[in-house]
Amino acid sequence: MAALAGLVTAASAIVVLATRTPPTPPAGLRFVQAGDVRTRYLSWGDHGSPVVLVPGAFETADAWQQLGAVLGADHRVFALDLTGQGYSDAVAPFDVDHDARQTLAFAAALGLTGPDAPVLVGHSSGAAIAGLAAVTSPQEVAGVVFLDGDALPLDVGPGPRLLVEPYRTALVRLALRSDGLVRRLYASQCGPTCAPLDAAGVDLWRRPLQQRGTERALLENASRGVIPAMTPEQLDALRRSDVPRLVVWGRDDVDGAYTPASPGSTAAAIGAPPPVVVPGRHLTMISSPVDVAAAIAPLLRRS
Repeated sequence: MAALAGLVTAASAIVVLATRTPPTPPAGLRFVQAGDVRTRYLSWGDHGSPVVLVPGAFETADAWQQLGAVLGADHRVFALDLTGQGYSDAVAPFDVDHDARQTLAFAAALGLTGPDAPVLVGHSSGAAIAGLAAVTSPQEVAGVVFLDGDALPLDVGPGPRLLVEPYRTALVRLALRSDGLVRRLYASQCGPTCAPLDAAGVDLWRRPLQQRGTERALLENASRGVIPAMTPEQLDALRRSDVPRLVVWGRDDVDGAYTPASPGSTAAAIGAPPPVVVPGRHLTMISSPVDVAAAIAPLLRRS
């Protein structure tokens, strides 16, 4: 047993050493200083009311390309990489409060304040970030959309927290280097209507998570079992606020953390109208961008 443990430890150390250099970021990335975070972002459209798209866990601005293109026909649309996720600077702490401050600072850096305040669309755990930003600065948020997310804590189990170094880093790096694993995870979240990832698609999802700062944030959060979430008091404050609210949900997004009752209970918790259900699983902004855009259109007009 001691020999086996030593062998596994040595193998893990070799993996960590052999993969210590992260892949180079793509050329042509755009950044803006958002508070204490140099923030990478994408944009679509040059007229209309503004929309800021907030990604969920393990996602970047690239996850919004399909929905951003659809919304960009009538709106100014922006998507950001949160700190510790993707190509933005990794600046601790990596928690929901910092993410909300970064999101508000990002909008301010682009001049989206006051009468020009944006609607925030938060996907999955990004719903908690968008919701907390609205609670923190309601005058700077024209509306909030919870997309496939309820802003509640998620129990990730004890597994990641029990791993120690070098096993944790070796496991994460080996997992990210598995094309098959990346493709299976994407397919399970996006559903059968999404085309399988080709080599470029795998790289689009994998490379941001392999950046040195992103890896550090992922490992830190995994060790604490942290997923962005709002407290019951914050959810109640959002429910009582004047900020327009909407819940949009994938019809087949009922695996894992969610049930068929999740859309309705989420809408009730934040004081939103009955949820709008669209085709798709968890990544509805990819599988059903036209449906999602149509679902949030009334709130955009109201804002």
